[in-house]
Amino acid sequence: MRFTVSSLIFLGCICYGVYWAFFDMDRLPEGEFLTEQISPDGKYTLKAYVTNGGATTAYSVRGELIFHERNNKKKNIYWEYREETASINWIDHDTVVINGHKLNVPNERYDFRRE
Repeated sequence: MRFTVSSLIFLGCICYGVYWAFFDMDRLPEGEFLTEQISPDGKYTLKAYVTNGGATTAYSVRGELIFHERNNKKKNIYWEYREETASINWIDHDTVVINGHKLNVPNERYDFRRE
């Protein structure tokens, strides 16, 4: 019984470590500012940044949602590889299109690594 519990705890730690190291959107690089758009009701601002991974990887675009009603809390909601520009269009108060990817904020995210 102890061996099973210990094994499950160890396996859980390994799985979390892989997620944290490779898939956690809160660990994305900052990048250089590209553009920003404020939602129609002013609740959110979506800022886009371009990141350069160096000589061996292509440029990527990161989208950061800012919550004005929550003391400007920030949340990464968009991450796309092989992009250098960002087109941001708000459809309504809670729906934004970033480079053709439609997201309902604040809960949806787009991450190319999960496609």
